[in-house]
Amino acid sequence: MKEDPKMHKVLHSVHLWGIAVGLVISGDYFGWNFGWSKASFWEFSFAVALIATFYVLFALCFTELAASIPQSGGPSAYAKRALGDLFGLVTGYLVLVEFLLAPPAIASALGGYIHFLFPVIPEFGAGIVMFCLLLLINLTGIKQTARFELFVTLVAVFGLLLYLTFLVPHISFQRIPNFPEVHSISWGSVFLSIPFAIWFFLAVEGVALASEEVRNPAKDIPIGYTAGILTLLCLAGLIFVFTASVVDIKEISELDYPLSYVLQKLYGKDQIWPFVFTFIGLFGLVASLFGIILGNSRLVYAMAKEGYLPNYLSKLSKGSSVPGNAVLSGGTLGIFCMCFLDTAELITISALGACGMYLLSLVSYFVLRKKEPNMERPYKAPLYPFLPGIAMVLGLVALGSVCISEPYLALGVLGIGILLGMGYYFQAKRKLS
Repeated sequence: MKEDPKMHKVLHSVHLWGIAVGLVISGDYFGWNFGWSKASFWEFSFAVALIATFYVLFALCFTELAASIPQSGGPSAYAKRALGDLFGLVTGYLVLVEFLLAPPAIASALGGYIHFLFPVIPEFGAGIVMFCLLLLINLTGIKQTARFELFVTLVAVFGLLLYLTFLVPHISFQRIPNFPEVHSISWGSVFLSIPFAIWFFLAVEGVALASEEVRNPAKDIPIGYTAGILTLLCLAGLIFVFTASVVDIKEISELDYPLSYVLQKLYGKDQIWPFVFTFIGLFGLVASLFGIILGNSRLVYAMAKEGYLPNYLSKLSKGSSVPGNAVLSGGTLGIFCMCFLDTAELITISALGACGMYLLSLVSYFVLRKKEPNMERPYKAPLYPFLPGIAMVLGLVALGSVCISEPYLALGVLGIGILLGMGYYFQAKRKLS
């Protein structure tokens, strides 16, 4: 994939940290709590620990790929180089599933938080308006976009730290049940809760989709990505344990605004703190929605540039050098999905695309290590091949859990992918004839 010289190289490691954390931080504000509707505290804990381990191992391998092949297609570019055009298309499609379905899930929750603050405003309408507003900001240019993303991410992290501070006086670890006997654990429940554990970290790999706009990819990508993963691990662990120690987990297992509900329960409906936190919490959802719009537009742009998608999606706007058609097309599809799927379904489909992409990225990693041993690698993951091998096994477990939890949605994603692949195949065949 050829690098487009028109894209502005302005991002540093701090911007990449902001993008990495911002892409994911909404997962601390909502979505993960649905896991408690499928499993007990300890069962869901096993799922979170398994997925956290997977993401750490995967991040080490993915950082090597992103620093070595700094292209906007990200996983699609790695798969194409390692496995050929078809796998580039399949991997790109799976990333599209993840990055086009996550925004409407976040926008739905964003509408829920706004409705919590102002009950007169309907959830759906608020979500749509915010979605459209952030699409417009994404059209202003990468420098402005990265600065805005860094700002809202910092505010969102502050909001989570504020939430944890408010919980400290009320913490009672007696609420957390004793560690169960192994025979009493429902491993089926652990399995079904994995998609919501993934939501704690989903889309962090989106840093790679902005790599063509990084000033020094060899240095900045490893620093920014690693710092982002460590930040997310710490926040996820604290949010998970502290929340379970102050409230009955079943009360918040199906809410789009669990943290605000917890503070309101602890401090009362008439207190200002739940509303202050909810206002700050909006920044967390905005950070993720905004960052994922950035990521999916760069992916659509890169895939169109390679001929996987219509060419008009690869056009850059004059002045801002932003793939405007890609931004607006992804947003339109996201709004359409908001109308027909609920938050839990959108989360599951996003996780399905992510898990498939993770596995193909790991396969690409193995192939490139063998196929191109002399490729310049500014960063190399340790403990090859054991580390990526363990990541592969955990990734297969994660993919299986998502497919089993929503088999019909999984079949739908597979069916659309087959149609896309057939269309590309016949188009390529026609060009050759």
